Amino acid sequence: MPYTFRRVYWSSESAFVFATAAAAVGLGNIWRFPYLAGENGGGAFIIAYIIAVITMGIPLMVLEISAGRAERGSPVRTFRKIMKKAAPVGWLVVLLTLIIMSYYLVITGWTLGFAVESVRGELPSFSDFTSGYASLWYFFIVVAITSFVVARGVKMIEWLSKMMMPALIVVILFLTAYSLTLEGRGEALRFLFNPNFADFLNPTLWLLAFGQAFYSLAVGQGYLITYGSFMKKGTNLPRSAGWVAGIETSVALIAGLMLFPIVFTFGLNPAEGTELAFTTLPYAFTIIPLGSLLAILFFCLFFLAAISSSIAGMQVVKTAVREEFGFSQIKATVASFVPLIPLGTLAALSFTPMELSFLGRPFLEILDMFAANQIVVTSGIVGGAIISWSISRENLVDGFGTRWKRLANATVTVVRFLPIPVTVLLILAWLL
Repeated sequence: MPYTFRRVYWSSESAFVFATAAAAVGLGNIWRFPYLAGENGGGAFIIAYIIAVITMGIPLMVLEISAGRAERGSPVRTFRKIMKKAAPVGWLVVLLTLIIMSYYLVITGWTLGFAVESVRGELPSFSDFTSGYASLWYFFIVVAITSFVVARGVKMIEWLSKMMMPALIVVILFLTAYSLTLEGRGEALRFLFNPNFADFLNPTLWLLAFGQAFYSLAVGQGYLITYGSFMKKGTNLPRSAGWVAGIETSVALIAGLMLFPIVFTFGLNPAEGTELAFTTLPYAFTIIPLGSLLAILFFCLFFLAAISSSIAGMQVVKTAVREEFGFSQIKATVASFVPLIPLGTLAALSFTPMELSFLGRPFLEILDMFAANQIVVTSGIVGGAIISWSISRENLVDGFGTRWKRLANATVTVVRFLPIPVTVLLILAWLL
């Protein structure tokens, strides 16, 4: 039977925005967004992504935050309260987040490893870094750091978010300003903002764009419900969601402006894929002026962004475990990380001399393919539909505030019927 414990709330709306933006701005923006843009035509992917953020991302964000604030619970408790038979949906959301976190913490370990090596002045190539078991050892270090912060609770997360986010933005802007002085900036700008309109006819482009929007905005992963449950009444939800989405999208676009001038200046491959940041950038940093300093700044930035999202993800899991089983902060944290470690260990071993693989691909990439595209989109759409059909329109509109009544009505109407076109999109993307 679920337990009730004293909830600690965000101290202000800005605290919620900082913490939620820190949860959203992470590897999804600085690692995943650029490589997907690089593999899918640049400008066409960016336009499709912005459309996904505006038409589906922000409305679903507001609904999830509103549901969490109204029910004051984890995804499991929230779905159970709005529909008695929907508790398994909440557990599936928590399980999805746990799966994503298992390999996300591995990649976070990579960022820490490269940050350490850059400070030492011995920045390795990705192949050199994965030639031993550094991937595994840094995974364990990151697990320890994340579990310590999660065990300290919401106030610790709020404090770290306020410290990290401004520093994160400053470093990104500095690196971007430098990149835009390079010779390849013109080609990079054309690549990013001059789309091939024929690409818009490809349903796979739209699926990847919507999947990236959901992934980076944390839709369908329990973050927004959980963080919304710590929000005080009276907070302007559309404004808060708009700020978070605006910060997240801006950082993603600036990350592209930071990376691609370097790529085109030195003739690197923009479609390098998941290894774009870890394979091409160390090479670039050995050539460009002030490369050693830029490497330190970039990989420290990378680590700060990744660890903030890791903390947010595990907070989702811990909150659900604590509420459902009545554990203390420490016990809930331990119970949340125990099932993650074996799966994360397998993901880490994908990039060691063991080269652990499944279906001919590294085990980590299989996890990412499974969790971060169709599953995230499906989770977000199904969860949003359950919320919009189960909570009365009047209560949902009230959660938006009287100033946003028209927006609230439009959002509820759209989300209630989203599963139909999204199902068609998923089928087309699989078939074509």
